[in-house]
Amino acid sequence: MSEQILTLNAGSSSIKFALYRVLADDLELTLRGQVEGIGSNPHFVASAADGALLAEAYREPAPPGAGHGRAFRQIWDWLGQQAGSDRILAIGHRVAHGGEAYAEPVRIDDPVLQTLTRLIPLVPLHQPHNLSAIRLVAAEHPDLPQVACFDTGFHQGRPRISEQFALPRSLLDRGLKRYGFHGLSYAFIVRRLRELAPEIADGRVVIAHLGSGCSMTALREGRSVETTMGFSALDGVPMGTRPGLLDPGVLLYLMREDGLGVNELERLLYKESGLLGLSGVSNDLRDLHRSDDPRAAEAIDYFVYRIGQTLGALCAAIGGLDALVFTAGVGENDAEVRARVCRDAAWLGIELDAEANRAGASCISPASKTPSVWVIPTDEERMIAMQTLRVVREAS
Repeated sequence: MSEQILTLNAGSSSIKFALYRVLADDLELTLRGQVEGIGSNPHFVASAADGALLAEAYREPAPPGAGHGRAFRQIWDWLGQQAGSDRILAIGHRVAHGGEAYAEPVRIDDPVLQTLTRLIPLVPLHQPHNLSAIRLVAAEHPDLPQVACFDTGFHQGRPRISEQFALPRSLLDRGLKRYGFHGLSYAFIVRRLRELAPEIADGRVVIAHLGSGCSMTALREGRSVETTMGFSALDGVPMGTRPGLLDPGVLLYLMREDGLGVNELERLLYKESGLLGLSGVSNDLRDLHRSDDPRAAEAIDYFVYRIGQTLGALCAAIGGLDALVFTAGVGENDAEVRARVCRDAAWLGIELDAEANRAGASCISPASKTPSVWVIPTDEERMIAMQTLRVVREAS
């Protein structure tokens, strides 16, 4: 009988999962999938490690309040049919915010859950769904170990000056500071870079995590020095539906002149802005590339411009650049965006191998060129599984 680690990533309308077999000194992906459309038209899909479709199903919408619970039970029941003699050793959860209490993954108990619940006001659109999955497992499988793996943890330990806002100290003491996110992705990329190019992994590196959500982080010796997302997942470079850098005076204006309240502003900032808002076409860069609408082209221009501007600021924070890494959906797959970013960053000494870039090679800069440029696929689920296994083994 083999042991498995299950990872869960619960969002507002989806639960993503992956299953890893525990080997002597490694983890082997068995399958992955998700239930999306929770609360509307749930769609379950699961694939083998090689991408082969294993199952797909649609369900009628559940009664209000039953969506995530029913989705988890669907995943659990289906996994039970696949497992045979294998057993799940533990479940690892992606948790958006660990606050100042948790820089490392932690086994979840009632005090931990209470601490994480108190952080909900910091990430109101993410944390509640992360914690709902934890509570579902605890209620139905109370003896199964659960581990929280934090998107903020990687950024803890940055210089204090990079965490601060120029706000009254009383607000800083309440936790209003720059935390940073996408930490599971950054931790995985650092690990892969040590395997692919150990000679630069401890140097001055900027990682561009460009997907539906986007952030960029400057690292030195494999540690976060500066990052673009701050108190929330709104700041920094523009994203699919989030604006990135925004003068807070805009919000004051909309509140005063248009009478917008908290809920309306939240919808504007999280759902209606970014590439979608600027283009009026789509939040998906693939759609924007195909579109003849001049606003779509302008949205891409703005996206590339802000990435380049941010890259310069991050290089200033670490005193130069030895390597630039692209990752996540856009970073891994959009050769045109990579080419444009690198062209605009020629002043940093960046040079691109056009053929390698089109082919999506791991290294897309000329051999022996510094700074070097890389495309490294991220795998947050594997990082969650690795952290979960470590916590469980350390406790045994």
